[in-house]
Amino acid sequence: MSSDVRMNSVRMAREEDGVAADSYTENLIGTLLAIFGNLLVSISVSIQKQSHVTLAGNKDPRQYYYTKTWWSGLMLMVLGEGALFVSYAFAPLSLIAPLNAVSVISSSILGFVFLREKWKAQEFLKRYILTFLGCALTAGGTYLFVTFGPNSHEKLNAENIVKHVIGWPFLLYLLLGIITFCLVLYFYKQRNANYLVLILLLVALLGSVTVITVKAVSGMIVLSILGPLQLSYPIFYVMFVCMVATIVFQASFLAQASHLYDSSLIACVNYIFCTTFAIVSGAIFYQEFNHEDVLHICMFLLGCAICFLGVFLITKNKRKAKAFEPYVTMDMAKVYVARILKWMASCLGIDFESAAKITVE
Repeated sequence: MSSDVRMNSVRMAREEDGVAADSYTENLIGTLLAIFGNLLVSISVSIQKQSHVTLAGNKDPRQYYYTKTWWSGLMLMVLGEGALFVSYAFAPLSLIAPLNAVSVISSSILGFVFLREKWKAQEFLKRYILTFLGCALTAGGTYLFVTFGPNSHEKLNAENIVKHVIGWPFLLYLLLGIITFCLVLYFYKQRNANYLVLILLLVALLGSVTVITVKAVSGMIVLSILGPLQLSYPIFYVMFVCMVATIVFQASFLAQASHLYDSSLIACVNYIFCTTFAIVSGAIFYQEFNHEDVLHICMFLLGCAICFLGVFLITKNKRKAKAFEPYVTMDMAKVYVARILKWMASCLGIDFESAAKITVE
């Protein structure tokens, strides 16, 4: 009898070790994909900006989309966004969302490369000391939250996702989110409270739903490729529609914010808000911190806080030195989204112009 108990305990220990090893491997794959995707996106928008600058400097009458440079940047962006999309299927949501800080660091480095300005060492350090400090803090914070981040391991099949959707923690979170969104939208639209915090709070609330649906859709697609088919379940299409809708509305609010405020300020506040809400939504919907101890959670939050400070210093230096202009403006991004949606609507036989009237202006 005692030998059977001992054998069962050994078998359970081996299974737990196997699950932990699989979870570590998947977290590593997801983290590397997210870092790689953010780097590609940063490089792509820099290349596209360089294409615009070159055309303007040479007074070339061609449109930007006729240049090979712009198309190569677009292809890199598609690859980067694809890597980010797949990364959500492997690693916890709370681990992937803060890794957007990688794009902030890489954009700062690429900014020095593309500016090609000649400075004396003393003047260079005096002007960009905050940027270097911010990059160092962001890199250190990234190491902390990746090291101490959640190590959850759950197959995102349709059954598990439905279970999370109908669970009372998410339903309560969704109810509070809808109430908050409606109140903020009322003050923003009816009372003309055009504060950046309110606009980006709307973006972050939508973003918390976006990351939940992106992880669900990505997880079901990857699981369908590797194992049983998940695309036949209605929950997949519900999540997909919610993902597209929230992305479109986020682009609309970000475009409105870009007309009113400096882009570097938007980038800083938006990163802090969206990352915070993404972590909260991952903790509630996917229960990513249920099996983590207090020390790991505190170190993870410390890493995120250090990243927030680093991003703040980087964007503050850009505002102080020169008004930061994004390599691809939000207006341009909105045009890209509109063109893609119009093409998809024409393929489905939908009147895009009338359907677009429901979008928040």
